[in-house]
Amino acid sequence: MGVRRAIDIITSAADQHGGVETLGALVHNQQVLKKLADHGVRIIENVLDVKGDTVFISAHGVGPKVMEEIESRGLNAIDTTCPFVKRAQVAARRLAEDGFYTIVFGDFGHPEVKGILGWANGNGMATLVSGDLKQIEHLPHKLGILSQTTQIPESFSTFVKDVIDIGLVKDAEIRVIDTLCHDIRRRQADTLNMAQKSDLVLVIGGRNSANTKHLYELCSTVADTYQIETAAEINPGWLDNKNEIGVTAGASTDDETIDDVMTRLHHITGI
Repeated sequence: MGVRRAIDIITSAADQHGGVETLGALVHNQQVLKKLADHGVRIIENVLDVKGDTVFISAHGVGPKVMEEIESRGLNAIDTTCPFVKRAQVAARRLAEDGFYTIVFGDFGHPEVKGILGWANGNGMATLVSGDLKQIEHLPHKLGILSQTTQIPESFSTFVKDVIDIGLVKDAEIRVIDTLCHDIRRRQADTLNMAQKSDLVLVIGGRNSANTKHLYELCSTVADTYQIETAAEINPGWLDNKNEIGVTAGASTDDETIDDVMTRLHHITGI
């Protein structure tokens, strides 16, 4: 929902104004980005690179310092941050205001996670490995735990339990906030259910897409699974002796790409 919302907003604005600029890639899907570029959407990596008077914030969101920089330059910011990401940002801000050290279960290099940490006012860390907390010499007694919105719920639960074991000392206070995207959670559950009934699963989505990667990881536990970006990547040999083929896609994968994959599958199988 959040991705499609951002794409619709920016595509409409680009068509209306003859082109727009986005701070960072709107989504992690090359096919979608190419289509956006055809509409006149230009990606910039730094506020200083803005040529016009308006800049769009991607679905991944940004930290408060970036917003302050945009305002200081007198630029107009159109915020397409996914509502679920915005909820995580608000949670991080409230934890910081209440004096908690914020631990984000997520990929530190992902723009969403960087933005969430920014709202923690620099008092926090992001990691996928609970053991990293043992490297902190004086771990704060007030710990707040939240998650990158696209993480796998079961993995987050395990992480939380481990952090509690590590951080539960005298006078400790640990606050856990569910910031997982419910759309992503439903997609993961449905995909796993499908994969359990399949001999082969194709996961369609960008190589840099976090939620696509997690779908691939889930399916790989129960079926032969391949991640592809386009229909052209399908190897007909993958389908040998396969009776049930499951297809799923990341949140930023467009309908046309999915349709192309289905068409190629029908062509290969003759069904």
